[in-house]
Amino acid sequence: MAVAEGTRTVQEILDRVLDGERLADADALTLMRSKDLVAIGAAANEIRNRKADPGVVTFIVDRNINYSNICVTDCNFCAFYRQPGDTREGYTLPKPVIFAKIRETIEIGGTGALMQGGHNPDLGIEWYEDLFSSVKERYPTFHLHALSPPEIMHISRRSKLPIATTLSRLRDAGLDTLPGGGGEILVDRVRKILAPKKTKSDEWLEVMRQAHRQGMSTSATMMYGHVETLAERIEHMRRLRDLQDEVPGFRAFISWTFQPDNTRLGQEVEETPTSYEYLLVQAISRLYFDNIPHIQSSWVTQGMKIGQIALHFGADDLGSVMLEENVVSSAGTTYRASKEDFCRIIRNAGYRPVQRDTYYRVVDDAL
Repeated sequence: MAVAEGTRTVQEILDRVLDGERLADADALTLMRSKDLVAIGAAANEIRNRKADPGVVTFIVDRNINYSNICVTDCNFCAFYRQPGDTREGYTLPKPVIFAKIRETIEIGGTGALMQGGHNPDLGIEWYEDLFSSVKERYPTFHLHALSPPEIMHISRRSKLPIATTLSRLRDAGLDTLPGGGGEILVDRVRKILAPKKTKSDEWLEVMRQAHRQGMSTSATMMYGHVETLAERIEHMRRLRDLQDEVPGFRAFISWTFQPDNTRLGQEVEETPTSYEYLLVQAISRLYFDNIPHIQSSWVTQGMKIGQIALHFGADDLGSVMLEENVVSSAGTTYRASKEDFCRIIRNAGYRPVQRDTYYRVVDDAL
């Protein structure tokens, strides 16, 4: 559905949102095309303070575990994957290596792992069930935030099972929550350019719909700054908001900009978003998602300084300390931070740091 720009001024739009009115698509597009970052950011910060403790910024200690980089999807924005048969750089991690990564995470106070990988044609649902149940047998309280909707769809097709059955079997084996990866932009015109073999928009949303119906909590994402229009960014957000209205389950929204280095798409995209644009998009997302409780700053792609500034533009969470990260770093962006770095940055921004778990429950508020 095409999004038309509205006729209200930026201040009129912000006044309406602050009075409790839902942000319309046309008005969101007006904000997206505006340059009034200060006013939009201030409104986003006000809404953030109404939805979360105004004195606190949360974060999580976990790590990314990329169990395999073998993938048949050939996304042109990805520098991480390797083709099946690549014996030099392709891999699938054995269980002892995954166990060691989990043990290391627990030893420094981590509570879970974001576990994602490629669409490996050799891995059926039994492989994932065995892995998850083995992890839970050894580390029963460790949280598995694993498998993006395209991975669930791949496993479903590979194993010839309905999506709902795939999800319930994986949940019974130990899968706790689903990350929002693979969403990119939920507009099929864009997806045909970025990743024609990947899940279509309706398929991504259907996986999340089924997960929510089964009581699973998920996150939602947007990767932008490549071939999409501003109106298509709004369309992406509308589809997420509509699904959240229909079947609630998204607990957080995270947006980040396309990282071009070492990717085929990067050779075609002339200009990627500035930090200014990143802050604007994040602020608008806080105003738009009146039904998603948390907005997370993307310091991994923006750097810690912009990640810190983003805490005043609608974000209530700094995301993950992330002991390990492989996908974004493959595309040429590498930022690292410790728990102590997070606490210092949050305090310097004027907030009190609180460590949380994946469900946003307090793990440590005496930092």
